[in-house]
Amino acid sequence: MSDIRLRDDICRLGRSLFERGLTPGSSGNISVRCADGGWLVTPTNASLGFLDPAKLSRLDAAGRLISGDKPTKEVPLHTALYETRASSQAIVHLHSTHSVAVSMLPEVNPRAVLPPMTPYYMMKCGATALVPYYRPGDPAVADAIRGLAGKYSSVLLANHGPVVAGDSLEAAVYAMEELEETAKLYLLLRGLNPRHLSPEQVGDLVKTFGLTLPEHGHDH
Repeated sequence: MSDIRLRDDICRLGRSLFERGLTPGSSGNISVRCADGGWLVTPTNASLGFLDPAKLSRLDAAGRLISGDKPTKEVPLHTALYETRASSQAIVHLHSTHSVAVSMLPEVNPRAVLPPMTPYYMMKCGATALVPYYRPGDPAVADAIRGLAGKYSSVLLANHGPVVAGDSLEAAVYAMEELEETAKLYLLLRGLNPRHLSPEQVGDLVKTFGLTLPEHGHDH
């Protein structure tokens, strides 16, 4: 896919996420791999609702800025996910309210933050990991992501927000939306002893749709 098309897709989908209140102000960032091994990423202090295709940061394969505005300070986060999940072609990081709220709850399992609540959550996200709090842009977050060894495509950064990798930009956006809706369901049902998918039902999804779940990915 051409850089021009990728630039347009980043701006179009970024605006969609922003307009639906999934990341406020100038929060959140998006990156997409390019054919030459480099990537396009949203600039620092840029609102996803008002991106300019010409000003997106173009990085080479080593992460050096080639053109466009200064990139998001979350480049180390994106770099670590691309390094550990070689099949990933796009990464979306938001500050979506319900996912952030879940990341702050004391009872969540860092290896599977959300239980297997719906089939689409399992199909789009698998299991979601939780990494400890780091200040935004801290290079140490990259080490935390590398510590997950590429087992997770969806991750919650504690007190910060979700980050999702996908095999296309649309896939990453759809998985992010599913993660946020599942976080919302979790908060709505918290304390009500809801019925989750059984291990047998999860196993059926794994078999039917060829899902790859991390070890202990549905221990609840």
